[in-house]
Amino acid sequence: MSTIEKALAKQKIAQQDNKQAVIEDCPVAMNDTTVEPDKKSINDPNNDILQLDKKELESRGFLIDDGTRKNIKDEFRQIKRKLLNNAFGASSKTLHNSNLVMVSSSKPNEGKTFISINLALSIALEQDKTVLLIDADVLRPSINRELGFGNVPGLIEYLLGQKNDISEIMYSTNINKLKVIPAGEPHHLSNELLASDRMESFAKELAERYPDRIVIFDCPPLIGVTETLVLANLMGQALVVVEESKTLLADVQKATENLNEDLALGLVLNKAIRSHKDMYGYYGYGYGTK
Repeated sequence: MSTIEKALAKQKIAQQDNKQAVIEDCPVAMNDTTVEPDKKSINDPNNDILQLDKKELESRGFLIDDGTRKNIKDEFRQIKRKLLNNAFGASSKTLHNSNLVMVSSSKPNEGKTFISINLALSIALEQDKTVLLIDADVLRPSINRELGFGNVPGLIEYLLGQKNDISEIMYSTNINKLKVIPAGEPHHLSNELLASDRMESFAKELAERYPDRIVIFDCPPLIGVTETLVLANLMGQALVVVEESKTLLADVQKATENLNEDLALGLVLNKAIRSHKDMYGYYGYGYGTK
Protein backbone atom coordinates (compact mmCIF):
# COMPACT_ATOMS: atom_id res chain seq x y z
CA MET A 1 0.00 0.00 0.00
CA SER A 2 1.42 3.38 -1.04
CA THR A 3 1.84 6.33 1.31
CA ILE A 4 -1.15 8.08 -0.27
CA GLU A 5 -3.34 5.00 0.08
CA LYS A 6 -2.37 4.65 3.75
CA ALA A 7 -3.20 8.30 4.34
CA LEU A 8 -6.60 8.02 2.67
CA ALA A 9 -7.43 4.87 4.65
CA LYS A 10 -6.48 6.69 7.84
CA GLN A 11 -8.74 9.58 6.87
CA LYS A 12 -11.68 7.25 6.24
CA ILE A 13 -11.35 5.56 9.63
CA ALA A 14 -11.15 8.92 11.38
CA GLN A 15 -14.30 10.12 9.63
CA GLN A 16 -16.18 6.99 10.72
CA ASP A 17 -15.27 7.78 14.32
CA ASN A 18 -16.55 11.36 13.85
CA LYS A 19 -13.04 12.65 14.35
CA GLN A 20 -11.24 15.20 12.26
CA ALA A 21 -8.97 13.58 9.72
CA VAL A 22 -5.29 14.38 10.17
CA ILE A 23 -3.11 13.35 7.26
CA GLU A 24 0.43 13.51 8.57
CA ASP A 25 2.35 11.34 6.16
CA CYS A 26 0.79 12.30 2.83
CA PRO A 27 3.37 14.13 0.66
CA VAL A 28 0.71 15.53 -1.69
CA ALA A 29 -0.70 18.97 -0.93
CA MET A 30 -4.44 18.72 -0.32
CA ASN A 31 -6.25 21.12 -2.61
CA ASP A 32 -9.17 21.02 -5.01
CA THR A 33 -7.51 18.29 -7.07
CA THR A 34 -8.82 14.80 -6.37
CA VAL A 35 -6.07 12.34 -5.46
CA GLU A 36 -6.26 9.03 -7.25
CA PRO A 37 -4.39 6.53 -5.07
CA ASP A 38 -4.22 3.83 -7.71
CA LYS A 39 -2.79 6.07 -10.43
CA LYS A 40 0.87 5.12 -10.76
CA SER A 41 3.75 7.39 -11.65
CA ILE A 42 7.04 6.06 -13.00
CA ASN A 43 8.82 8.15 -10.37
CA ASP A 44 6.89 6.70 -7.42
CA PRO A 45 9.09 4.15 -5.58
CA ASN A 46 5.95 2.39 -4.32
CA ASN A 47 4.89 1.42 -7.84
CA ASP A 48 4.42 -2.24 -8.68
CA ILE A 49 4.96 -1.58 -12.38
CA LEU A 50 7.43 0.80 -14.03
CA GLN A 51 5.70 2.50 -16.95
CA LEU A 52 8.28 2.84 -19.71
CA ASP A 53 7.68 5.26 -22.57
CA LYS A 54 7.95 2.88 -25.52
CA LYS A 55 7.70 5.54 -28.22
CA GLU A 56 10.45 7.61 -26.63
CA LEU A 57 12.67 4.56 -26.23
CA GLU A 58 12.14 3.58 -29.85
CA SER A 59 13.03 7.10 -30.99
CA ARG A 60 16.42 6.67 -29.29
CA GLY A 61 17.17 3.41 -31.06
CA PHE A 62 15.97 0.90 -28.50
CA LEU A 63 14.35 -2.32 -29.65
CA ILE A 64 10.62 -1.80 -29.25
CA ASP A 65 8.73 -4.36 -31.30
CA ASP A 66 5.97 -2.95 -33.47
CA GLY A 67 5.51 -5.98 -35.67
CA THR A 68 7.77 -4.77 -38.48
CA ARG A 69 11.15 -6.13 -39.48
CA LYS A 70 14.11 -4.00 -38.44
CA ASN A 71 17.86 -4.44 -38.66
CA ILE A 72 18.24 -3.98 -34.92
CA LYS A 73 15.75 -6.76 -34.24
CA ASP A 74 17.56 -9.18 -36.54
CA GLU A 75 20.96 -8.29 -35.12
CA PHE A 76 20.00 -8.86 -31.52
CA ARG A 77 18.23 -12.06 -32.48
CA GLN A 78 21.60 -13.44 -33.57
CA ILE A 79 23.22 -12.42 -30.29
CA LYS A 80 20.48 -13.70 -27.99
CA ARG A 81 20.15 -17.04 -29.77
CA LYS A 82 23.70 -18.00 -28.79
CA LEU A 83 23.10 -16.85 -25.21
CA LEU A 84 19.86 -18.81 -24.94
CA ASN A 85 21.49 -21.94 -26.33
CA ASN A 86 24.30 -21.62 -23.79
CA ALA A 87 21.84 -20.99 -20.98
CA PHE A 88 19.34 -23.75 -21.65
CA GLY A 89 20.82 -26.05 -24.29
CA ALA A 90 23.47 -28.75 -24.10
CA SER A 91 26.19 -26.22 -23.25
CA SER A 92 24.39 -25.27 -20.03
CA LYS A 93 25.64 -28.47 -18.40
CA THR A 94 29.23 -27.29 -18.72
CA LEU A 95 28.64 -23.74 -17.47
CA HIS A 96 28.28 -22.46 -13.91
CA ASN A 97 25.14 -20.31 -13.55
CA SER A 98 24.57 -20.53 -17.29
CA ASN A 99 21.55 -18.19 -17.23
CA LEU A 100 23.52 -15.32 -15.68
CA VAL A 101 25.04 -13.03 -18.33
CA MET A 102 27.34 -10.09 -17.69
CA VAL A 103 27.68 -7.27 -20.22
CA SER A 104 30.80 -5.17 -19.88
CA SER A 105 33.47 -3.36 -21.90
CA SER A 106 37.14 -2.66 -21.57
CA LYS A 107 36.58 1.03 -20.74
CA PRO A 108 33.63 3.39 -20.18
CA ASN A 109 31.48 4.88 -22.96
CA GLU A 110 31.64 1.98 -25.38
CA GLY A 111 27.89 1.40 -25.30
CA LYS A 112 27.51 -1.53 -22.90
CA THR A 113 24.30 -0.18 -21.31
CA PHE A 114 22.72 0.28 -24.74
CA ILE A 115 23.61 -3.32 -25.55
CA SER A 116 22.35 -4.57 -22.16
CA ILE A 117 18.96 -2.92 -22.55
CA ASN A 118 18.44 -3.98 -26.16
CA LEU A 119 19.49 -7.53 -25.39
CA ALA A 120 16.95 -7.62 -22.57
CA LEU A 121 14.26 -6.20 -24.83
CA SER A 122 15.06 -8.80 -27.47
CA ILE A 123 14.90 -11.71 -25.02
CA ALA A 124 11.59 -10.37 -23.68
CA LEU A 125 10.12 -11.17 -27.13
CA GLU A 126 10.69 -14.89 -26.54
CA GLN A 127 7.53 -16.93 -26.04
CA ASP A 128 8.73 -19.11 -23.17
CA LYS A 129 11.45 -17.09 -21.45
CA THR A 130 11.55 -14.07 -19.17
CA VAL A 131 14.41 -11.64 -18.62
CA LEU A 132 15.70 -9.69 -15.65
CA LEU A 133 17.90 -6.65 -16.30
CA ILE A 134 20.16 -5.62 -13.40
CA ASP A 135 22.16 -2.38 -13.17
CA ALA A 136 25.35 -3.60 -11.51
CA ASP A 137 27.40 -0.58 -12.60
CA VAL A 138 26.85 0.90 -9.16
CA LEU A 139 29.36 3.75 -9.51
CA ARG A 140 27.89 4.99 -12.79
CA PRO A 141 24.32 3.64 -12.86
CA SER A 142 22.31 4.48 -15.95
CA ILE A 143 19.55 1.90 -16.46
CA ASN A 144 16.96 4.07 -14.71
CA ARG A 145 18.00 7.14 -16.69
CA GLU A 146 17.97 5.34 -20.03
CA LEU A 147 14.63 3.66 -19.38
CA GLY A 148 13.13 6.87 -18.01
CA PHE A 149 12.16 6.11 -14.43
CA GLY A 150 13.22 7.82 -11.20
CA ASN A 151 15.47 6.69 -8.37
CA VAL A 152 14.05 3.68 -6.57
CA PRO A 153 15.61 1.19 -4.12
CA GLY A 154 17.72 -1.40 -5.86
CA LEU A 155 20.85 -3.54 -5.71
CA ILE A 156 22.76 -1.31 -3.27
CA GLU A 157 19.93 -1.35 -0.73
CA TYR A 158 19.77 -5.13 -0.94
CA LEU A 159 23.53 -5.59 -0.55
CA LEU A 160 23.51 -3.24 2.44
CA GLY A 161 20.79 -5.32 4.07
CA GLN A 162 18.24 -2.51 3.93
CA LYS A 163 16.06 -4.75 1.77
CA ASN A 164 15.83 -8.39 2.79
CA ASP A 165 14.15 -10.01 -0.18
CA ILE A 166 14.95 -9.78 -3.88
CA SER A 167 11.28 -9.18 -4.62
CA GLU A 168 11.55 -5.82 -2.82
CA ILE A 169 13.98 -4.47 -5.41
CA MET A 170 12.66 -6.25 -8.51
CA TYR A 171 10.28 -4.17 -10.60
CA SER A 172 7.91 -5.33 -13.31
CA THR A 173 7.53 -3.12 -16.37
CA ASN A 174 4.81 -2.48 -18.92
CA ILE A 175 6.93 -4.50 -21.36
CA ASN A 176 5.79 -8.09 -21.05
CA LYS A 177 8.38 -10.51 -19.57
CA LEU A 178 10.87 -7.72 -18.70
CA LYS A 179 11.77 -7.07 -15.07
CA VAL A 180 14.37 -4.61 -13.77
CA ILE A 181 16.58 -4.26 -10.70
CA PRO A 182 18.12 -0.76 -10.66
CA ALA A 183 21.41 0.10 -8.98
CA GLY A 184 19.82 2.02 -6.13
CA GLU A 185 21.21 4.91 -4.12
CA PRO A 186 24.97 5.55 -4.59
CA HIS A 187 27.16 4.45 -1.67
CA HIS A 188 30.82 5.09 -0.87
CA LEU A 189 31.44 1.32 -0.71
CA SER A 190 29.49 0.49 -3.86
CA ASN A 191 32.23 -1.48 -5.58
CA GLU A 192 33.18 -3.34 -2.41
CA LEU A 193 29.57 -4.45 -2.07
CA LEU A 194 29.82 -6.11 -5.48
CA ALA A 195 32.56 -8.36 -4.09
CA SER A 196 30.66 -9.23 -0.90
CA ASP A 197 29.34 -12.61 0.23
CA ARG A 198 25.83 -11.21 -0.02
CA MET A 199 26.39 -10.51 -3.72
CA GLU A 200 27.52 -14.09 -4.23
CA SER A 201 24.39 -15.36 -2.48
CA PHE A 202 22.30 -12.96 -4.56
CA ALA A 203 23.69 -14.36 -7.82
CA LYS A 204 23.21 -17.94 -6.65
CA GLU A 205 19.58 -17.30 -5.75
CA LEU A 206 18.88 -15.71 -9.14
CA ALA A 207 20.49 -18.66 -10.94
CA GLU A 208 18.55 -21.30 -9.00
CA ARG A 209 15.28 -19.57 -8.20
CA TYR A 210 14.37 -18.65 -11.79
CA PRO A 211 15.71 -21.46 -14.01
CA ASP A 212 13.73 -20.29 -17.06
CA ARG A 213 14.92 -16.69 -16.84
CA ILE A 214 17.92 -14.98 -18.39
CA VAL A 215 19.50 -12.50 -15.98
CA ILE A 216 21.53 -9.70 -17.60
CA PHE A 217 23.97 -7.75 -15.46
CA ASP A 218 25.07 -4.38 -16.84
CA CYS A 219 28.50 -4.42 -15.19
CA PRO A 220 31.30 -1.86 -14.70
CA PRO A 221 34.16 -1.83 -17.24
CA LEU A 222 36.76 -4.59 -16.88
CA ILE A 223 39.77 -2.28 -16.89
CA GLY A 224 40.16 -0.23 -13.71
CA VAL A 225 37.40 -1.88 -11.67
CA THR A 226 38.75 -5.02 -10.01
CA GLU A 227 35.33 -5.98 -8.66
CA THR A 228 34.11 -6.65 -12.21
CA LEU A 229 36.36 -9.71 -12.34
CA VAL A 230 34.84 -10.88 -9.05
CA LEU A 231 31.40 -10.48 -10.60
CA ALA A 232 32.52 -12.41 -13.67
CA ASN A 233 33.26 -15.44 -11.50
CA LEU A 234 29.58 -15.53 -10.52
CA MET A 235 28.40 -15.60 -14.15
CA GLY A 236 28.06 -18.30 -16.75
CA GLN A 237 28.36 -16.03 -19.78
CA ALA A 238 29.90 -12.67 -20.66
CA LEU A 239 29.56 -10.20 -23.51
CA VAL A 240 32.32 -7.65 -23.95
CA VAL A 241 31.27 -4.60 -25.96
CA VAL A 242 33.84 -3.32 -28.44
CA GLU A 243 33.40 0.08 -30.08
CA GLU A 244 34.41 0.03 -33.71
CA SER A 245 37.33 2.28 -34.68
CA LYS A 246 37.89 3.28 -31.05
CA THR A 247 38.49 0.30 -28.79
CA LEU A 248 42.10 -0.82 -28.98
CA LEU A 249 42.88 -4.49 -29.49
CA ALA A 250 45.32 -4.24 -26.60
CA ASP A 251 42.49 -3.06 -24.35
CA VAL A 252 40.28 -5.97 -25.38
CA GLN A 253 43.10 -8.39 -24.63
CA LYS A 254 43.78 -6.76 -21.28
CA ALA A 255 40.08 -6.75 -20.39
CA THR A 256 39.58 -10.44 -21.14
CA GLU A 257 42.90 -12.06 -20.20
CA ASN A 258 41.98 -12.56 -16.54
CA LEU A 259 38.42 -13.79 -17.09
CA ASN A 260 37.60 -17.30 -15.96
CA GLU A 261 38.45 -19.77 -18.71
CA ASP A 262 35.16 -21.59 -18.12
CA LEU A 263 33.15 -18.46 -18.89
CA ALA A 264 31.33 -18.47 -22.24
CA LEU A 265 32.67 -15.27 -23.79
CA GLY A 266 31.31 -13.27 -26.70
CA LEU A 267 32.31 -9.97 -28.29
CA VAL A 268 29.77 -7.44 -29.52
CA LEU A 269 30.87 -4.88 -32.10
CA ASN A 270 29.11 -1.62 -31.33
CA LYS A 271 28.65 1.62 -33.31
CA ALA A 272 29.64 -0.09 -36.55
CA ILE A 273 29.75 2.15 -39.62
CA ARG A 274 27.20 1.22 -42.26
CA SER A 275 25.91 2.55 -45.51
CA HIS A 276 23.18 5.14 -45.08
CA LYS A 277 20.41 2.86 -46.34
CA ASP A 278 21.30 0.17 -43.78
CA MET A 279 21.83 2.44 -40.80
CA TYR A 280 19.39 2.08 -37.94
CA GLY A 281 19.89 4.96 -35.54
CA TYR A 282 23.51 5.36 -34.54
CA TYR A 283 24.46 1.84 -33.59
CA GLY A 284 25.45 -1.32 -35.40
CA TYR A 285 26.31 -4.75 -34.04
CA GLY A 286 28.31 -7.88 -34.62
CA TYR A 287 28.97 -11.03 -32.61
CA GLY A 288 31.94 -13.25 -32.20
CA THR A 289 33.57 -15.56 -29.68
CA LYS A 290 37.00 -15.60 -28.24
